[in-house]
Amino acid sequence: MNIFGKVRRMRHFGVVLALASGMLAMLLLSGCSGDRTYTVAGKITSGGVALPGVTVTLSGDASMTTVTDVNGNYTFSTIPGGIYKVTPSLTGYTVFSPPYRNVWLDGIDAIGFNFSRSGAGRVVATNHAIALKENGTVWAWGNNSNGQLGDGTATQRMLPVQLTDITGVIAAAGNTHTAILKSDGTVWTWGSNTNGQLGNNGTAQSLVPVQVNGLTNVIALAAGSDHTVALKSDGTVWTWGSNSNGQLGNGSTVQSLVPVQATGVTGVTAVAAGSTHTVVLKSDGTVWAWGSNANGQLGNGNLTQNTTAVQVSGLTNVIAVAAGHAHTAALRNDITDVSVWVWGNNSSGQLGNDTTTQSAVPVLVSGLSGITAIAAGHDHTVVLQNDGTVWTWGNNSNGQLGDATATQRLVPVHVNGITNAMAVAAGYTSTVVMKNDGTVWAWGGNGNGQLGDGTTTDRWTPVQTLGL
Repeated sequence: MNIFGKVRRMRHFGVVLALASGMLAMLLLSGCSGDRTYTVAGKITSGGVALPGVTVTLSGDASMTTVTDVNGNYTFSTIPGGIYKVTPSLTGYTVFSPPYRNVWLDGIDAIGFNFSRSGAGRVVATNHAIALKENGTVWAWGNNSNGQLGDGTATQRMLPVQLTDITGVIAAAGNTHTAILKSDGTVWTWGSNTNGQLGNNGTAQSLVPVQVNGLTNVIALAAGSDHTVALKSDGTVWTWGSNSNGQLGNGSTVQSLVPVQATGVTGVTAVAAGSTHTVVLKSDGTVWAWGSNANGQLGNGNLTQNTTAVQVSGLTNVIAVAAGHAHTAALRNDITDVSVWVWGNNSSGQLGNDTTTQSAVPVLVSGLSGITAIAAGHDHTVVLQNDGTVWTWGNNSNGQLGDATATQRLVPVHVNGITNAMAVAAGYTSTVVMKNDGTVWAWGGNGNGQLGDGTTTDRWTPVQTLGL
């Protein structure tokens, strides 16, 4: 997650007026001198709270490092003009959004180049929910008809239960299956396996975690309705499970019980999975997608299904992607802020552009600033702002927008009572957030106990998930 402040332009003008008769006025422009130096400064936060002790690197025409102070601030001073990159350090699976910022120092200082810690993958949801604590323990609740909670039973849970035989760093939740990435780079899955979505070369469901065959060095995960996606450290993408719409991206529509490599896709930094489509973000900031496209969710300007990757039209400098049932969303790193772009199905207003007309190319969601993370539910969309607040739009029939109503919203609305959020997830009819203090809060549909408040009552405003 990231905070983006406005870049403050700082030009210092000095005028020396000659007092003696006959002397001409002289204008001194500080930015014109060849020895002009600059300042680059910003702040690093998590859910709106300052994050001290983070190493920040400046690289380019000069190289420097510094550490954020107790208020999360960093400053580089007396920097020569030139082109630079500012990068906060990674610690394990703690990442920042954006991962870096490019800075061009030519006449103006760069003030307000801010970042925020991302809790991506720490909490996920469909009709069940998974949360990963800081210590790596895995907790699950909600629908369990196919063993997707991984607790060895098929019993629905209205309160979180801890999985005692697995720890993880990133989670992904499909319709009726779950995947966990362990710190050693292996992937473990459980739940429904009708289409081979567990990746263990079988089709029998599992009530406990099983290891995905032959997959190592994984750094990110995503799960669709009945397929699973993994990103390896070498930038390649591997998929398995249902492939009826080409969602595995290997040029066929034949399901696979073990991981297969997505064709022609390299240099990937993030993955997302819709119900029957897959989306990836490449290191050059472009977005690519494949699979079902009946609603334009691939974003390439048509409605044709694709079994291999196609580029999303007109999007560059993207830093995050999310996929709903039949819509897709992305965050674009603009010069001084992050903008939100969406495409695909819009029958419930999930594109947030004040219409219900679907779009086969990305459209801008207006009225948002400082967005640090995004999630897509079945037909609603959720974003996290840099102050730790949450905004939602789209279907609201179960209160999943959290605005104390069940009224569909075609533009973003503020979620009541949520502050200091550092991760967001969108389920089928529910929304879940994790706060800086590790507590989890949820709202919306609760027919399977997926809010974790000990009931099956829908909630139109956030309630705390108990026992975490």
